[in-house]
Amino acid sequence: MDNSCSVALIGLGNILLRDEGVGVAVIKKLQDQYRFDPPINIIDGGTVGFGLIVEIQDCHKIIIVDAVKADGEPGTIYRFTKNDIQFNAPQKFSAHNIGFLEVMQQWQMLGINPDVTIVGIEPQDISSWGMQLSECLQAKLPKLIAIVLEELENAGISTTAQP
Repeated sequence: MDNSCSVALIGLGNILLRDEGVGVAVIKKLQDQYRFDPPINIIDGGTVGFGLIVEIQDCHKIIIVDAVKADGEPGTIYRFTKNDIQFNAPQKFSAHNIGFLEVMQQWQMLGINPDVTIVGIEPQDISSWGMQLSECLQAKLPKLIAIVLEELENAGISTTAQP
């Protein structure tokens, strides 16, 4: 087992579109407020897409935090694995248009098979410009963070709050 990256925590989203940036907001809070033992690879995935393949190809467990538009009530929290996702994404013609689903498809083609868990939250506002999360999502951040911490603990990572 390669220990260069046993666990990666990735926050996805565009921080300029309010709730779309919730994944990045969560990982930044975790990075600022907690220590992890053993250390984990914390990645601001932003809207990188394809560039994540190289960044996390040696990781065995990946936890993604992102806004998930599933037509639920804003603030609804979801948890699913890569096995819950159907890979029917259309072919993209530009590397700038490649999203995380396509990255997971590329992993499969390259024989990269990490254990992937996605923790998502239904956004309220992803169309307005602004770097602040909606009040609804701000209120849900503690619960979302608690779920991510539980996922890390289930992966064998102990977490300690920083003073």
